[in-house]
Amino acid sequence: MSHQPHAALRGTARLRSRLPSIARHAAAYVSGRLRGLSDLAWLDEAGTAIGTTLDLERTAQELADFTVPRLAGYAAVDMLESVLSGEEGSGAATFPLTRAVAVAFVDELRALEPTPIGEPVSTEALYIQKCIASHEPVLVPRIRRWEYPLIAPTPHAGEVLRSAGVHSYLAVPLISRGVLIGTADFVRGRNQPPFTRRDLALALQLASKAAVFVDNARLYGRERERVVTLQRSLLPRSTPSTPGLDVSTTYTPPTDPGGVGGDWFDVIALPGGRTALLVGDVMAHGLPAAATMGRLRAVARTLMALDIAPERLLARLDLAARDLEEDQIATCLCAVHDPADGSYTVASAGHPPPLLIGPDGVAGYPDVPTGAPLGAGVIPYDAVRLPAAAGSRLVLYTDGLIKTRADDVDVQLAWLRRNAEQLTPDLEHLVDAKLDGANRFDDAVLLVTAARPADRTVRIVQWDPPPEDSAAALARRLVRERLADWHLEDLGATAELVTSEFIGNALRYGNGPGRLRLLCADRLVIELSDTGPDLPQIQHATLSDEGGRGLQLVNMLCRRWGSCRTAAGKIVWAELDIPDQPEKRPAQAAGTGGGDADRRCG
Repeated sequence: MSHQPHAALRGTARLRSRLPSIARHAAAYVSGRLRGLSDLAWLDEAGTAIGTTLDLERTAQELADFTVPRLAGYAAVDMLESVLSGEEGSGAATFPLTRAVAVAFVDELRALEPTPIGEPVSTEALYIQKCIASHEPVLVPRIRRWEYPLIAPTPHAGEVLRSAGVHSYLAVPLISRGVLIGTADFVRGRNQPPFTRRDLALALQLASKAAVFVDNARLYGRERERVVTLQRSLLPRSTPSTPGLDVSTTYTPPTDPGGVGGDWFDVIALPGGRTALLVGDVMAHGLPAAATMGRLRAVARTLMALDIAPERLLARLDLAARDLEEDQIATCLCAVHDPADGSYTVASAGHPPPLLIGPDGVAGYPDVPTGAPLGAGVIPYDAVRLPAAAGSRLVLYTDGLIKTRADDVDVQLAWLRRNAEQLTPDLEHLVDAKLDGANRFDDAVLLVTAARPADRTVRIVQWDPPPEDSAAALARRLVRERLADWHLEDLGATAELVTSEFIGNALRYGNGPGRLRLLCADRLVIELSDTGPDLPQIQHATLSDEGGRGLQLVNMLCRRWGSCRTAAGKIVWAELDIPDQPEKRPAQAAGTGGGDADRRCG
């Protein structure tokens, strides 16, 4: 019993001697736990700091910025060229080409020589190539002198690394969905400790999280590129010759990838020198909207080739939109320009109003009835005629040009009116002011027409023949005289025959001839209207038939001919190629701009 106090004293002494070691272990444990919690919090923060947008370059830059200076003094993110071009993975190449996408560094490492953004990364950096080939990280806690050329893209860059005090290196692959998409490499300078296995584990977790964001941005960008490519391929590549009218068009996709798809425009040359102008917008985005846009534009172009009135065109388009399986709604505005009097016939299906700028530069929105959008099933549509003096301009657009998330539409319409008054012919002023704006989240179409004053290359005359048997002879004489004034005598015989055939058919089947129009631009166009309901057709005349061969002759002698219905009846037209006779062309043509529009036969 007497030995027990001595044993207790000895146990207490041993415990006291071990207290410093226990305290050190406890402190290390607490420090490790705190550092682990700090690492988890840092990784959790990465979920909100990286991938704020679906832009690939910006996402990669966010990754680089997030690691400096918490993880490294210098960070670079490179992407595989095959991935950037839309392919999956690195293919069969052992050392695939990579491009620099992002870089970040602290001030003391500013002297380093990173590969310029967008440029290929040199294959001399063997450690980064080892990371790509093996899909495994590369850790160099202490860089030895001979290893600097293995880290840097060039020997000189390796020497710069050594001179700047870089002493530790780490490279990790960026892998998403099992596909290598790039790498991220890091270095530490004099004021930072070497990389450890703990840092490697932390970098791998960060790379795994960031790779998902980068890959999402890549896939989204690829989808946007496909939609933009489809959208542009469905739009006109050039505009046709438009007598008496200059047309400028532009289409601009939005900065927001989710807003691409659905806007279109078209410029269609019609008989008699008229020009159809269409602007439309499918109320959706992405591939389905672009496909719907292509269908509606094809239908509209086919209908306008038949010279259908704007209000009837919209009614037909409404039926076509309702037949689409996607059940999508679209807006559309159609305007037909007549060079004889410079007027526009306009009809709208839920589209923003056109903007008319007078010769004095004053802009205003004409009163155009706004019908229901296409596909809504609410018809008919109403058309209005807008007189436009020489030098006037008409601005057609889609709502992407004026729509913002902050301002009311009336505010944006006022903005457009103010800016359009300083509109330059090549649209640069308005495009720079709005289409390239950072707040634009929808694609936009802009179409501007300018009536050419006193256009000497376009000559138009119109007559109103009397509803008598002598109308054909009188019309032939007027056509012959006018062609002589224009130094086109070589076309006289053919033009007289076509005119006589048209007037004869109008007297026989169309309740008498209406207005006869002669237009000379790049071709000679003869056009006659009447109130008859039936469109002319070529008859299969037999050898014993005395008639029925008139339209056969027209078909053989003319470049092309056709007919279209109007609200009052129909129009029949024919085109003749003009022979090359530049030496006979007058300096100033008679009858320019429809000067004989009110002249009557008799």
